[in-house]
Amino acid sequence: MKRILATLALTLAVAAPLAAADTWVIDRAHSETIFQIRHLVSKVSGRFTDFGGTIAGDPAKPEAATVEFTIKAASINTDNTDRDTHLRSADFFDVAKYPEITFKSNAIKKTADGKFEAAGTLTMHGIAKQIVIPVEYFGAVKDPWGNEKAGFAARLTLNRKDFNVTWNKAIDNGGVLLGVDVDVVINLEAAKKKDAAK
Repeated sequence: MKRILATLALTLAVAAPLAAADTWVIDRAHSETIFQIRHLVSKVSGRFTDFGGTIAGDPAKPEAATVEFTIKAASINTDNTDRDTHLRSADFFDVAKYPEITFKSNAIKKTADGKFEAAGTLTMHGIAKQIVIPVEYFGAVKDPWGNEKAGFAARLTLNRKDFNVTWNKAIDNGGVLLGVDVDVVINLEAAKKKDAAK
């Protein structure tokens, strides 16, 4: 009996931190996913309007957290209807075949106060690659309505050819229409999921 009780106590002690992990849901109304790419001699920006995800863990211990983030590729918006239609086609995101862009973390490392690196798998255009995303954590507060919110910013540069997004056109001076590197900025405000039992 003593052994059974000891085993039960150990099991509960290990399980308790997992049970206590909070879930933070991305508040899309106060978040954004934007990108920028070179076009000829300037840069063009765009955004995705349909995205979401969760962060599981305690904001006081970010290294133990896990992140899942999903973007609906068809929600791309560059404020130009013809260009957006082209971007959704097989030349670029091929949204009919690859409707989602996803990221799932497998490790988070602190690099400085309020700064972290989230390593994980980014899947886009049917290709999954391990990447590391620099993340800044702005802390957690309660809003005027008593909801707990946490803020994050992620900035990275992706080579679109790594995900087989290769469409381009040659121009007269020997260059090409579009750049290869895409600068991505993700600003997130996440709300702590309330316990349904409360």
